[in-house]
Amino acid sequence: MGDYGMKEDVALQSAVKANRGIKDSVFRDLFSDKKYLFQLYQVLHPEDTESTEEDLEYVTLEQVLVRDLYNDLGFRVGSRLLILVEAQSTWTVNIIPRCLMYLARTYQEYFRQSTQSLFSTSPVEMPELELYVIYTGDSKIDREYISLSEEFFGGRKTALDVCVRMMTDGQDGDIINQYVVFTKVMDGQARIYGRTREAVREAIRICKDRDVLKEYLENREKEVVDIMITLYDQQQVLEEYVASEKKKVADETAKRVADETAKRVADETAKRVADETAKNTAMKLHKMNLSVKDISEAVGYSMEIVRTWLDLLPQA
Repeated sequence: MGDYGMKEDVALQSAVKANRGIKDSVFRDLFSDKKYLFQLYQVLHPEDTESTEEDLEYVTLEQVLVRDLYNDLGFRVGSRLLILVEAQSTWTVNIIPRCLMYLARTYQEYFRQSTQSLFSTSPVEMPELELYVIYTGDSKIDREYISLSEEFFGGRKTALDVCVRMMTDGQDGDIINQYVVFTKVMDGQARIYGRTREAVREAIRICKDRDVLKEYLENREKEVVDIMITLYDQQQVLEEYVASEKKKVADETAKRVADETAKRVADETAKRVADETAKNTAMKLHKMNLSVKDISEAVGYSMEIVRTWLDLLPQA
């Protein structure tokens, strides 16, 4: 294995260690408290005035959106199954098929946990699914709902469709709005201080001063700092890995181009030498009064090329 291969292994192993070193993102840590989860549910369903915190039931989700770090959340309220994903990276509509993958695995796990068989003659009980993406990136999202059919099939009806509700800000002061503000402040301080403890602590101070997730940050400040520093470490490892991969691809491309160029030059040189040798041979044979046909067969070139070499006009 070459140097690049060893570097890739080290980067990947470090990324795995960083990933295992953190159990949750701030997103999941925040909403692991039913107090805040219930606030989130009330934002999504303000019309439901009967449900309480005790009605919320967490659903374990398999991690399939691997580009982000444990930023998923699933819970049930009565007949509803709500899945939320925080998207922090550059915006792409590919979040929809990714959510579709999530949906398939989540339902599979739901049927397993509820011991229901899809081969039963009776219809299985399925909770009504709601998919949400809380987008905290910088791109402007101008739609509240996005769907598989609209984004990928021109609005045509297909055998399957998926509709995702986009949450980018929330209402002023609600739990979604506070979380989005928290992420923006955190990003802003990271740009000033780098991905350091100082940046995290300053972001926490600013948020508490602004009454943004104040109670949560006061109670969980140490955990939030640890989560963010671990996340920063993982981001650095992954960035180094990506940079290593890009360099490897660039080096391999440069080598391939150089090899192809060298081969082309060698082939052109060899052909030029072969042509020159054949031409000299043809001239010698012509002086020996051999016919153009015999010369052509001897040197392995067409009669037209031989005539050109010998400055002979084509025969009628």
